[in-house]
Amino acid sequence: MVYASRIINHSKKLRNVPNLMRHDHAVSVRCFSSGAQSSVCRSEDVTKTHFLGYAAAERERVSKFVPQNPVPSSLSRNNYSGTTTRLGTPIGGVVFGRGFSCLQVQSSRGFASDAGLPPHQEIGMPSLSPTMTEGNIARWLKKEGDKVNPGEVLCEVETDKATVEMECMEEGYLAKIIKGDGSKEIKVGEIIAITVEEEEHIAKFKDYSPSASDSGAPAEKEPAAPPPKQEPVEQPVSSPEPKSKPASPPSEDRFFASPLARKMAEDHKVPLSSIKGTGPDGHIVKADIEDYLASRGKEVSAPTPKTKDGKLEALDYLDIPHSQIRKVTASRLLFSKQTIPHYYLTVDTCVDKLLGLRSQLNSLQEASGGKRISVNDLVIKAAALALRKVPQCNSSWTDDYIRQYNDVNINVAVQTENGLYVPVIRNADKKGLSSIAAEVKQLAQKAKENSLKPEDYEGGTFTVSNLGGPFGIKQFCAIINPPQSGILAVGSAEKRVIPGSGPEQFNFASFMSVTLSCDHRVIDGAIGAEWLKAFKGYIENPETMLL
Repeated sequence: MVYASRIINHSKKLRNVPNLMRHDHAVSVRCFSSGAQSSVCRSEDVTKTHFLGYAAAERERVSKFVPQNPVPSSLSRNNYSGTTTRLGTPIGGVVFGRGFSCLQVQSSRGFASDAGLPPHQEIGMPSLSPTMTEGNIARWLKKEGDKVNPGEVLCEVETDKATVEMECMEEGYLAKIIKGDGSKEIKVGEIIAITVEEEEHIAKFKDYSPSASDSGAPAEKEPAAPPPKQEPVEQPVSSPEPKSKPASPPSEDRFFASPLARKMAEDHKVPLSSIKGTGPDGHIVKADIEDYLASRGKEVSAPTPKTKDGKLEALDYLDIPHSQIRKVTASRLLFSKQTIPHYYLTVDTCVDKLLGLRSQLNSLQEASGGKRISVNDLVIKAAALALRKVPQCNSSWTDDYIRQYNDVNINVAVQTENGLYVPVIRNADKKGLSSIAAEVKQLAQKAKENSLKPEDYEGGTFTVSNLGGPFGIKQFCAIINPPQSGILAVGSAEKRVIPGSGPEQFNFASFMSVTLSCDHRVIDGAIGAEWLKAFKGYIENPETMLL
């Protein structure tokens, strides 16, 4: 009898399991939300797992504990049908696998809201550069229904710096393209495509559209509680005030004028308030208007163009949409001018020997079939060697310390139709002039084709901007490219008259003006002057760069 009573008690407890499940429904949903950081252990104890719903492979294990009370169908229908994996979004989540083990990963595994959808992966807009917050889809290289393999290029994404190829991470089929060719301003993490594992599942995503929560849209705020009803307060009844007739304007605001004087004032746009009448009882007469016009003169306004309706003609203009590179350039340069204390140092350098050496080197380059060396290539080499000689200028500012770099990587400003790019020449102090010339030409061509990769422009420690050779600008001041602490603005070379060796003698020489923009938090005035002295020495004695 004792055993029979225990069996009956356990049966009553098992019959109450569905009620406990409904009572803990909110806990279950919260544990499966994308923001939850819960974990499920490998234990087979049902009380530890809280009946949270299980993968298909584990239902047999659960059923042996609750054979007569499965998980309510409403929960499994609404919350646990099919799995969805989102790629490319930096969101931590919980991946449930065999044996209830859990793993914290970058891609989030959620659950489809529609029981008819098979397992699929939601591909989000990836962050392809440190400063990227949104991107554009240049074009898709795969079509809906195509099979994709790991390493194959799905699409080309226009980032804040360049156009980058986005590769597929897993094998499957491209079921749905959410953001088509030319889609603009897609936030990082926003869903752009859906992939599935089986080809027969593609048709089920023909009319698929991501929910607001999947697209990163903010959740709707709960409706605010209605304000408490205010009880009407009885107002004391007051007797209606007798309506009074509108008062006539005071006599001071009225101006009496003869009909002829009033007409003359209207024709010449003369306010009557500015004229003192000399007629009977202060009336304004014709003579008063004539005296006013003679003493003050008639104001003639320039005619303004008007349309037939009497309105001013609108200006003719064209609105040009911002490109990604234009947005980033604007924000970074504005940040630089607002937060970095700039100061500028300018020096003139004689480039006669530099131009002579360049001519000799180009003769050798043409004979060997190499690339021609430009003045800018020699400037890059001289700047790199000066940074090696004065390493304080090869630094950047942080809130806690000044970081001084051991590598000398020179960014070179390149203007294109899409905007301003700054590809980087790494270890420029250790490379020869022919290597620098070939690399600059290659990167400049990639910039014009909008095909630079992040490794082509990231990691610079100093920047050179040359407006002299291509545009003939004599001298200018450049804006520092953060987080760097200096940028060199190079002007054009020009012939000047200089004193000769004897009296009344003079010579001609070519001089080039360069201006160093410095971050005063990192580079003091004397340090900036020391760097310019070293740079000038390399330019005026270019043979020392070859040692």
